[in-house]
Order: sequence, then C-alpha cells, then structure tokens
Amino acid sequence: MKVTVVGGGSTYTPELVDGIARLRDVLPVETLVLADPAADRLDVVGAMSRRMLARADHPAQVITTTDVDAGVTDADAVLLQLRVGGQEARMNDESWPLTCDCIGQETTGAGGLAKALRTVPIVLDIAETVRKRAAENAWIVDFTNPVGIVTRALLQAGHRAIGLCNVAIGFQRWFAELLDVAPDEVGLGHVGLNHLTWERSVTVAGRDVLPELIDRHGADIAARVDQPEWLVRSLGVVPSYYLHYFWQHDTAVAAAHGAQSRGARVAEMEQTLLEMYADPAVDTKPALLGERGGAYYSEAAINLLASLTADRGDVQVVNLRNDGTLPFLPDDAVIEVPATITAQGAAALPVDAVPPLYSGLISHTFAYEQLALDAAVHGGRDRVFRALLAHPLVGQVDQADTLTDLLLAANRDHLGWAR
Repeated sequence: MKVTVVGGGSTYTPELVDGIARLRDVLPVETLVLADPAADRLDVVGAMSRRMLARADHPAQVITTTDVDAGVTDADAVLLQLRVGGQEARMNDESWPLTCDCIGQETTGAGGLAKALRTVPIVLDIAETVRKRAAENAWIVDFTNPVGIVTRALLQAGHRAIGLCNVAIGFQRWFAELLDVAPDEVGLGHVGLNHLTWERSVTVAGRDVLPELIDRHGADIAARVDQPEWLVRSLGVVPSYYLHYFWQHDTAVAAAHGAQSRGARVAEMEQTLLEMYADPAVDTKPALLGERGGAYYSEAAINLLASLTADRGDVQVVNLRNDGTLPFLPDDAVIEVPATITAQGAAALPVDAVPPLYSGLISHTFAYEQLALDAAVHGGRDRVFRALLAHPLVGQVDQADTLTDLLLAANRDHLGWAR
C-alpha cells in the first residue's frame, strides 16, 4: 500500500517510520511518501527514513516531495501532521495570551483557537486534493492539532477521516507497566473531547482495576497529570494532563510567566534532532525523540491504519462523530472514545452516563469548538471574539476583546481575511 505523510519533514516522522519497520506484518507499506514544503528538512528526514528502513530490511520505498498534489496521488492513506507557521507560530500562541493572564497553549485557550484558524483552511484544501487524486476510499488520519476541531471540519466536508491522539495509548502503555501486563490486555474507559478526557475505568480481563491503580500509585498518577493527589483519589478517575489548564488555570499561568515556553524547548529539541538525522551513521530513532512529545505515536498511527485496511475489528481510542454516544452533545460533535475499527471506519463503543462534573465542561468546551470551526471556515473578527468569549479558559468580555486583537495581529500572515 501507499501511505503519504503530509508534514513529512517533521521531526516526528522517524517515530512513524519506526512503527512501519517494526509492524510490517500488520501494515504492508510498499511506498512511503513524505510531502512537505520545507525542502531542507524534507531532505534530512527523508534520508534518515531510508536508513531506518534499510536497517530493518524493510522493502518500502521512501519518496520525498514538496508537491502535495503529487504526493497524495494514488495514496491509500494520508496522514496529516502539519504545523502551519511552524514552531515560531506555536511560540507566539504560547506567549501573547499571557498578557491577559490567560494560558498560552497550542491546542486550547486563545492559542489553540489561533492554531485552528491557521490550520483548518489548509487541511480542507489538502483534503479536497486527496478526494480528487488519492485512491478510491482512501483514509485521512488526522494527527494535526487541534485534532477535534480539525477532524470535525474534515467530517463536515464529507471526507473519509478519523482523528488520532497519543494521550490514550500513552496511558494504556503506562498502566500496563504499572500492572505488569501486556498493553493489549488493558482497556480504557476513556471519554471526552480531544485533550479534554478522563480515564474512568482501566480493565484487565474484564475487571476494572482503576481503584487499585489509584490506591497503589496515586502520587505518581497525580504527578503525571499535574493535579493534587487528593483530587485524583477523591474523584477516582485519571484526568488527562490538559485538565491542568482548566482545573489549575491560574497556577499554570503563574508558572508560564517568565518561564521558557514549551514551544521554545521543542524548537531546541528539533534543531538537535535534525542534526542527529543529518548524521549518515544514525539509522535508529534517537531517545531524544521521546521527549519531543511523540511517545507511542507510531503504535497509535500504525495500529489505526492496519485496522482500517485489514478490517481487524479491534478497539482503539480515536476521534469520531458522536452520533448519540454522548447524548448531551449533538450528533456531529467529534468526541474521543474507544471504538471498534474496521474497513468501514470507527464505531464508538457504548459509554456509561457521564457525570455533570465532566459533561458540563465537555458541553461548554464543545460550544466553543463549534464557534471556533465557524470562525476558521468563514473568518471575521466577530466570529473570533465569540469563540473566545465562549471558551471556558477566557469567558470575559474585556479579555476576549483584547485577545481577539492580539490573535489577529499575531496571525495576519496566515489569515488572508484579516490582512
């Protein structure tokens, strides 16, 4: 099969290539196309990818191109991992919201809205090219943040798309280590929106072991998700790390003032990784890549592609249409839950009733996502303002008004309607 990665010049790509090499029995990739407008990065990452596959004695051909149209032609699957504006835009997203004492973050809050505005129109253009040029029934797998909003944009436009995040598989692998069992023995009661989720159960052999996990490892779990241990023990659930920005917002803002941003740290890591990739003697995934934020990315992506193409019918956590799974959200909401994956796509498993403590925040955040997608597709200052006013991390008129102007000023080069 032919797999095309749009954003193939990313330092993430060797993580994906590592998965293709290790899991060749479940995903027979014959051609891997790396498409990216950054030719210099593409040359380095492409050469690294070829060395990795050669070391693994994998027969796949690696093709690099700056022409996305050519890259997706006849592809059986297209993986989207692009970052419009690069790390510079991300660092901006993490800085200007702080002037209003709002969290600066690349996937949520005002910074997350900026990323959605930059990203959605580009992704929709690429998806139209996929519709015209890729193989019949080709899948689009979206790993591009904000995954929930981007995936919803794709689905509303009628594309054959599924969203993917590595938060759930990261928890699965970590819980498996704590429990000393194989990862595929661990099932998650994962529920919410992308980057706004909770693990409400952890099952092994049909038995929920989450209470035992929290009892034995409560301190470690709390540290991993940046919440008080007493809260984790009291709630009996494991919130994703991103709940830190909601439940510990002021603490997160205070810590961000004057500190090096995550984007700046990632930019430094990327430069180091590209230098490593440029070394012709390097043909294995560097350990530093795990710090980049791509842990288990390859397993998540390859497992999803394998199940979509081989009709495996296994269960994975993905981003898909709600269609009644969470009755307090509209059917066209994109939620992140366990689903059965077949050649026809993803079908959500039933979800137990979600308590108001979580469903209220999910509903509130989805209302913002609706307005964010409207602003991303149609543009306009008023739409941006309303999205910010609706966001749980903003929600105040003066802040939303100021943040709107800051957002537009920082993103004029990427938003044609705002120039």
